[in-house]
Amino acid sequence: MTKFEELGISQATLKAVLRMGFEEATPIQAETIPLSLANNDVIGQAQTGTGKTAAFGIPLVEKVDKQLEAIQGIIIAPTRELAIQVSEELYKIGAGKRVRVLPIYGGQDIGRQIRSLKKAPHIIVGTPGRLLDHINRKTIRLDHVHTVILDEADEMLNMGFIEDIETILAEIPEERQTLLFSATMPAPIQRIAEKFMKDPKVVRVKTKEMTVPSIEQYYLEVQEKNKFDVLTRLLDIQAPELAIVFGRTKRRVDELSEALNLRGYTAEGIHGDLSQAKRLSVLRKFKEGSIDVLVATDVAARGLDISGVTHVYNFDIPQDPESYVHRIGRTGRAGKAGMAMTFVTPREKSYLFVVEKTTKRKMERMKPPTLDEALEGQQRAVVDKILQSIDNNNLQYYKAAAEELLETNDASTVVAAALKMLTKEPDTTPVKLTEEAPLPQRRDKKPFDRDRRRRDESRGFNSDRRKKAPIKPRSGGKSSKPRSYNH
Repeated sequence: MTKFEELGISQATLKAVLRMGFEEATPIQAETIPLSLANNDVIGQAQTGTGKTAAFGIPLVEKVDKQLEAIQGIIIAPTRELAIQVSEELYKIGAGKRVRVLPIYGGQDIGRQIRSLKKAPHIIVGTPGRLLDHINRKTIRLDHVHTVILDEADEMLNMGFIEDIETILAEIPEERQTLLFSATMPAPIQRIAEKFMKDPKVVRVKTKEMTVPSIEQYYLEVQEKNKFDVLTRLLDIQAPELAIVFGRTKRRVDELSEALNLRGYTAEGIHGDLSQAKRLSVLRKFKEGSIDVLVATDVAARGLDISGVTHVYNFDIPQDPESYVHRIGRTGRAGKAGMAMTFVTPREKSYLFVVEKTTKRKMERMKPPTLDEALEGQQRAVVDKILQSIDNNNLQYYKAAAEELLETNDASTVVAAALKMLTKEPDTTPVKLTEEAPLPQRRDKKPFDRDRRRRDESRGFNSDRRKKAPIKPRSGGKSSKPRSYNH
């Protein structure tokens, strides 16, 4: 492994990186940082979770001239959540050099963003639509931009931002460095590279490094009408510390989170229709552990950096294998173990085979658990808690009451009564979920046509009718004050 000390970065940036807990560079960082510092254009093919933000962030911070009161670097990200996450990481990387970073995205009041831009940030991290708004308003000056980074370019393609990206790149000075990061390289992304990049160096993270061997992957063949009961039984048996459930549509997410709460789980959902303040509130509560289960669509969860997720449940199988890899990448991070379970209806088995072929990993079949097994799982969880209490040995205030109980009852009866009282018995409260139509059956063995089949939620499709719904503007509206990261 390569140490950051070996990559030729300044002492100020090195101290900031070490403070973040990084010691050894990941493969994408070890290859990208020297190439970027040497002013090469770079194409990085890597998944979320491989350390690509630091791979492009460290050299970008190194090149910023602190004395120049102007925007010098622009990062284009597909979602507001990813823009915020990248900004926060760049803020930490640039702490030693006191680099100013500003995220801009739709959902914030544009007037407040304009006032923040007048404070001369060095780096802008923005979504395509809002960046284009500022360029058209001439509230962003691009004269001194020397570095442009496209993060998760394939996701921006899926969301219909390709024309916006080309327009933005055409407005930035030609004498610049361009870095492009993407999990896959479909033809439109390759055309952007050919048109806007100069002799780019290619860095690829091997597939075996992308699929995270520490994640146990299972599939369950389940009829649509039985999915929810199977999900709750799995939650009872596995007792995850933090879990994410992925649904295909916004409606699915809303109904699932409501149904989980009805059965006694603490769950909340995130999708594109929620206000920015609400989404940030939900994510904060999830990170703090006050929510046990986060229910999300692909677009809302893309790029989220949440540590400690132990289980991922694909309530609906995704339409393309790349989305599957991104979903399960929410767990099994930093070398920790994780579990991913995918529900498949009999008509969707062909999608399962394509996912396995793409990830080069066979999923193990899991038998849907019974109600009795769910009850056993809850009992085991209570027994574990009791054993932990015994180990902690803070029981002196309870021993007198225990001895009194044992005078009139045998020990096994007392323990059984305690177990019954503490065990959360499986809840069978009836819930009603709108059935989602299965994905269209695949009739060929060709790879997914990602240009033809846009992702439902990001492009406004209703998956059960395949009708295009009105697309909301990507920018404008009121929200909280934009966060500017100033040192």
